[in-house]
Amino acid sequence: MRDVETDGRVAPDADPGPAATAPYRFAEQHTPPSAQRASEVAQTTFEHVYEVDPRLMQVHVLQQVFPNWDTLRIMRSRHDHLAWMHRHFASTVVTGSELLAEVEAEAQTGEAVRNPHVPAPGTGSTDGLGAR
Repeated sequence: MRDVETDGRVAPDADPGPAATAPYRFAEQHTPPSAQRASEVAQTTFEHVYEVDPRLMQVHVLQQVFPNWDTLRIMRSRHDHLAWMHRHFASTVVTGSELLAEVEAEAQTGEAVRNPHVPAPGTGSTDGLGAR
């Protein structure tokens, strides 16, 4: 702990406290690795981290300076967060492979499975937006 003079200043012979383990370099922490294009609208900077191409995010959603370590922290904790969400809110967990199989089956039969959240044709809207 630092020794403080009565007027609030740090005493000249005071313990400076613990030393930094590594210097903080703003440019190093806020400049991600070169982006690799993943698709027309996505890119990847860190392994398994996909982002919307920043050029598409300049008008309505301004980007903020985001340190590399925070991106990696969020990426590394995503499985824990997803497991927590499943435990607290999901009565059923549907995998991506199940969804893809359903989409492929629809494409082969030409029939789509009706979304229960969309009114059936001819029933009209219940929220007033399309009601007559």
